Amino acid sequence: MFKNKKEKFIFILMICTSMVFIMSCYNVAMIEGFSSNTFKHALMGFPLAFIYALIGDIFIVGRIVKIITSKILKANDSMTKVGICMSFFTGCGMVIWMSFFGVATNMGFGPNFISDYGMAIITNFIFAIPLNLLIISPLMRLLFFKMFPPIANGNIQRNAV
Repeated sequence: MFKNKKEKFIFILMICTSMVFIMSCYNVAMIEGFSSNTFKHALMGFPLAFIYALIGDIFIVGRIVKIITSKILKANDSMTKVGICMSFFTGCGMVIWMSFFGVATNMGFGPNFISDYGMAIITNFIFAIPLNLLIISPLMRLLFFKMFPPIANGNIQRNAV
């Protein structure tokens, strides 16, 4: 899908920015209820959450997803299948990664940390996976391909992933 590391990084930035902001709004609304302050509070926490998400996506979750998908996907699989598979497993990993961040920053490491973390994973998974698979990934792929048209040979693209 990517011709080089720059394109891959730009795509990660696009997905990460949109998912972190929308999930921040969702989590603020879950904690405080939806109000005019939801977006303000999400924006206030955005920079730190974005950096944490970007680190997790590039250095931890992304590497684990690459290992998992290399065992599931075959060389002749369509780019659609590759995209859906990568989006699903990345979404699952990022829910685990970011739920930890959310609970640690909002509730701390108190006696209820484990149960709060488990509940955060469940509530974030319910919202994040459909959001990622049905809205964000397709939209960001569309925008990405407008900015960087794909090359003709799909095998070259798959190897760059």
